[in-house]
Amino acid sequence: MKQSLQLKLGQQLTMTPQLQQAIRLLQLSTLDLQQEIQQALESNPLLELEEDDAPPDGGDNRGDEDAAPDLIRQDGPMDSQDSAGEPTADGEWDGKLPEDLPVDTQWDDLLPSGSAPMPLADDNGDSDFEARNAPSESLREQLLWQLNLTRLSDTDRLIALAIIDATDENGRLEQDLEELHQALLEGTELDIDLDEVVAVLHRLQQFEPAGVCTRDLQECLLVQLRQLPASTPWLEQARVILTRHLNQLGSGDFRQIMRRTRLSEQELKEVLGLIQSLDPNPGQSVAQASTEYVIPDVFVSKRDGRWVVELNPDIAPKLRINSNYAGLIRRADTSADNTFLRDNLQEARWFLKSLHSRNETLMKVATKIVEHQRNFLDYGPEAMKPLVLHDIAEAVEMHESTISRVTTQKYMHTPRGVFELKYFFSSHVATTSGGECSSTAIRALIKKLVAAENPRKPLSDNKITQLLEEQGVKVARRTIAKYRETLMIPPSNERKRLV
Repeated sequence: MKQSLQLKLGQQLTMTPQLQQAIRLLQLSTLDLQQEIQQALESNPLLELEEDDAPPDGGDNRGDEDAAPDLIRQDGPMDSQDSAGEPTADGEWDGKLPEDLPVDTQWDDLLPSGSAPMPLADDNGDSDFEARNAPSESLREQLLWQLNLTRLSDTDRLIALAIIDATDENGRLEQDLEELHQALLEGTELDIDLDEVVAVLHRLQQFEPAGVCTRDLQECLLVQLRQLPASTPWLEQARVILTRHLNQLGSGDFRQIMRRTRLSEQELKEVLGLIQSLDPNPGQSVAQASTEYVIPDVFVSKRDGRWVVELNPDIAPKLRINSNYAGLIRRADTSADNTFLRDNLQEARWFLKSLHSRNETLMKVATKIVEHQRNFLDYGPEAMKPLVLHDIAEAVEMHESTISRVTTQKYMHTPRGVFELKYFFSSHVATTSGGECSSTAIRALIKKLVAAENPRKPLSDNKITQLLEEQGVKVARRTIAKYRETLMIPPSNERKRLV
């Protein structure tokens, strides 16, 4: 094979560590960003927090020249002339990061952020932190604690442990008693009768919360009724309905129930009120999920008739370059200490610029979203307009991948609540007049129609389709059913009620 030299033209993107860092910071949530900043402060001696008494960097809030007349984009000191670029289709990055700056020149190393420094934990806060973050007690642990306070024989205690292990987090028994009995016979050398298993089960059903260790919904509700005082009004009627007419109750056949129980409509309402006060999943009241709080990245408020968009000043601390360490760097010194300071200085500068670029991009995207969804802010979800990532990408001259990164796990605080930025994006459905209606608006209309329906005659999916078509929105029945399921709205036969 003969060797030869050839000249070829081609394009190739080199993902430098600085570029990778800028892209990664762009998609971090607020909590992840705070952890990233804290890690950078611990690993880089050239980075430090700005003290409260430090002089401000200056720069007043100013509006965005490109924003709509009734929309104010308040960046405050976040605006800057040089900011990191954005991802593109090929290389997933639109602009260019600034060139490396000489280490011995004058600079303004203070990150221009309106945020406050990270709060310092007080000395007595450890116990409160542990209490708030300690895992809650599980249902199994509570049942075992009550079992230890109960006097049982060794055999009955063994049976009780098997029953508790077979109870799920809702308090429902996952195994049949016959299977449980067979497993006890195979796992132990004891001669255990099925009646003993049933007796221990009834003993465990007296534990708190009421209704645990039950085999089905009917038994769960009946156990809770048995633990109510005998003087409870309508107790016997509720027991009869749950024992003999549970199927009719589930299907909403109240006329059949009234005919068989000889109850009037008003009396049946009272009985149903007692049944509805019972808990079908008693185990969920024990192990409550830990509360997770959402920190909004953007605040939207209306001032003087115009919508104002602002970054949350508390999502990140103020950062700056440590001037004492930076002053120790010498131009021609190649010692290990000087090289260490020089490298960390450059990393600190890239980190600050990446943070600045992240905030700039977030502000641009949030401003365009608010500009497009003013009707939602003024009138509610029913006025939501169709919006896709491509629309915002064109408006801010970025790639869709950038918009996707910015809108993931980023939240906007509005007068109508806190929403993830992705909430404002939805597909469109054609209207009879030739216009478009967003899927979010259709879901809001369905929710409004169901809330205003007659509980005696709930709206079917076909009827909702007809009502929406009368309003100019043409949607298929299967689409209504899909939207209704996403809203956790049961079908019409399960929504039927007595009022």
